[in-house]
Amino acid sequence: MLIAIDNGNTNVKFALVNAAGEIVQRWSIATDPKRTADEYAVWLNQLLEMEGYARSDVHAVIIATVVPRALHNLQVLSQKYFGTDPLIAGRPPVEWGIALKVDEPRALGADRAVNAIAAQALEAGNKIVISFGTATTFDHIGPDGAYMGGSIATGVSLSLDALYNAAAMLPRIAIEPPPTARVIGRDTVGQMQIGIYWGYVSMIEGMIARMKAEIGGEVKVIATGGLAPLFQQHAHLFDRVEPELTLRGLALLYASRDKSA
Repeated sequence: MLIAIDNGNTNVKFALVNAAGEIVQRWSIATDPKRTADEYAVWLNQLLEMEGYARSDVHAVIIATVVPRALHNLQVLSQKYFGTDPLIAGRPPVEWGIALKVDEPRALGADRAVNAIAAQALEAGNKIVISFGTATTFDHIGPDGAYMGGSIATGVSLSLDALYNAAAMLPRIAIEPPPTARVIGRDTVGQMQIGIYWGYVSMIEGMIARMKAEIGGEVKVIATGGLAPLFQQHAHLFDRVEPELTLRGLALLYASRDKSA
């Protein structure tokens, strides 16, 4: 079996992938570049055993990371505890296999390239992929799967944290939709909920509309990340929500390398 690792700025996500390329288990842990390979191994070994698997069931590891300082310990995890040199997404022998039509291809986050691979497997034609993470990213994937460019906005949680930390009289609140669709609140907490939720909905709607106008023709919108279902449930912004898009992209990237070997 394969372990796919998506090392993001906020969380590290692990997926156990079977021979058919299906994700059979998924786990996550907070990103900490100081976390050692041994710490990862103790945590992951317990989770594998709880689901009826053993470390010996894992024969390959693939990693995508946007946190370079964390990569070494994940490589040691693979080598020491799974007995295999991990594949690093975007490096030989698992180069992207898609065109990155941007000025600085090497500066593109690995997660965004992997999302492009997964999106191409899901939809034909032009696509917009919106990923809700530490940042909220908007990416255009062409009909041939090429990464055409995109934009980066502050993530929802980051915006809320900044508001709480910078304004002494504002409380910390959870990210959730207001009880009604009204955008004129009567109390402080309600006004904050409105500003965060419907403010982001307006931004997302506006970005989708602008990107579609720039791309032209029919465009499908795919959303991923922890907050995507929340926005879809109440605002219906996307054609589809794929919470495991990045991990699925890693599994596809591994499979494409496997077939060409």
